[in-house]
Amino acid sequence: MEIATRTLTRTTPGGDQLVLIRIFAPVEAGQAWECAYAIAWPHGLAKGSASGIDGIQALQLALQKIGIEIYTSEYHRSGQLAWKTPGDGYGFPLSPSMRDLYQGADRLL
Repeated sequence: MEIATRTLTRTTPGGDQLVLIRIFAPVEAGQAWECAYAIAWPHGLAKGSASGIDGIQALQLALQKIGIEIYTSEYHRSGQLAWKTPGDGYGFPLSPSMRDLYQGADRLL
């Protein structure tokens, strides 16, 4: 079951392209919980998931994995990607070792 979405925009001289992020409800997976997500990049769909001790941890780790995928993408590095305001971040947390990648308002997370 989908529980949340966010749409980013890739801006190019040829026009804008939407990047849809979908997050699914954590589900019990044996002794752990798993939270799946999908990112519809212009070049194709990327699916991932994160596992945790409970649903909250699985969701938190999925949000961090999404943040890492966004901040390490070529779309971000090229400056083509934005959420609300270009250069102001995407609203996803990063793991502590990756926080130097934050930009804009994401530095407040």
